[in-house]
Amino acid sequence: MNAGEVLRIVDAIHRDKNIEKEIVFEGIEAALVSAAKKYYGEESDVVVQIDRESGAISATCDGEVLDSEETVGRIGAQTAKQVMIQKIREAERDALYDEYSDLIGEMVSGVVQRYEGGAATITLSNVEAILPRSEQIPGETHHINERVRATVFEVRKSGSRIKVILSRARPHLVQRLFEQEIPEIIDSVIEIRAISREPGYRSKVAVSSSDQRVDCVGACVGVRGNRIKNIVDELGGERIDIVRWDDNLEVLIPNALQPAEVEQVILCRMLGRAIVLVREDQLSLAIGRRGQNVRLASKLSGWDIEIMTQDELAESIDRAVQGFSTLEGVSQELAERLVEEGFLSYDDLSIIEPDALMEMGGLTEEQVDIVVEQAEARAEEAEAAAAAARRQKREEERIAAATAMEEEADAARKAAEAESEGESDTDGQTVSDEAPSEETASLDGSTPDESPEPAKGPE
Repeated sequence: MNAGEVLRIVDAIHRDKNIEKEIVFEGIEAALVSAAKKYYGEESDVVVQIDRESGAISATCDGEVLDSEETVGRIGAQTAKQVMIQKIREAERDALYDEYSDLIGEMVSGVVQRYEGGAATITLSNVEAILPRSEQIPGETHHINERVRATVFEVRKSGSRIKVILSRARPHLVQRLFEQEIPEIIDSVIEIRAISREPGYRSKVAVSSSDQRVDCVGACVGVRGNRIKNIVDELGGERIDIVRWDDNLEVLIPNALQPAEVEQVILCRMLGRAIVLVREDQLSLAIGRRGQNVRLASKLSGWDIEIMTQDELAESIDRAVQGFSTLEGVSQELAERLVEEGFLSYDDLSIIEPDALMEMGGLTEEQVDIVVEQAEARAEEAEAAAAAARRQKREEERIAAATAMEEEADAARKAAEAESEGESDTDGQTVSDEAPSEETASLDGSTPDESPEPAKGPE
């Protein structure tokens, strides 16, 4: 291996494998050192250097200069080759790892190569990635040779290779699709401020506009909904709510809870909670199916949202004031102040900051500890009572279901018996029609009630 060949090898590897030339030079040097130590002994001090400009190889062993031909030839080119291949593979792996680590959260496109055990193997431009079942949209299936878009979720080194994990269930995919379909986002006229998502069901996207002439919500929807339709189709029909962002939480939270109509928002800043008051007819709409609407709105705003009616809030306030007042060290005035700050249960009170309670009630640290201990104990009692109530309700539902099943079984049994009796009556009537009647003579001329007289013998 002369100097020219070294430079050609380094340049070819650099272009084909996208590996820095310096890494390739270091790999060749390490390979030659490893091969030389196998020839001269592992304890020998071998140093190999390659000139980056000319490609000339110089080597020393225990301070003695080695001939370059001897270094490459007699020492063992095969050993050097094996080590060099290993080093190049490691360098290639590191280059791929760096490349895809920079793409975490970005959208990539690939073709489904295999689909086994619910996980899909996706072929990207230069690596095979995995789309686990847990990172797929619930209910969707993929087919061989299908082109799939997903975001890079995780990159790990695995031996001489890297493992790229993709995701279609994370909010990043929704954001990248918006960026792709809506030019105003790429131009920074419209900004995505927050996203909350339950994949396969519903997403909420909060957007704002830096140009008052551009309606951020209308631009995202598009003419006749064509822009948002493309995104919904890519997500398998997932519902997307576009929310107008506002820095004022009292405006943002009602926007996030749409289509429900909100009467009032009460911010409890010490707890990071917002109490949202709605009319009775808007209660189920604000909460959403299985709590989905309020849950997504809470994630979008970053605040814990509790939906109530005016009557429910008044009842909770009265109950909280009355309950807090019974705690040792809590006066009526302090109980009312706690409620004003949004503390409506013993569980809330058990997590209050001691300094805040000391300041609000003028209490000592010992008194605060006593109050918190009482609140914790009563919170546990309330939780135990609620759990018992839930168990009792489940038992009642089970008994009611069992009773209903028994009643259905009885009704079915009675219906079957009635049907059976009807069939029996029909069968009996048929037999009666076929049998000879009392007026019908028998073959010997007697009626059924008369027995034929025995024949007389000779007198």
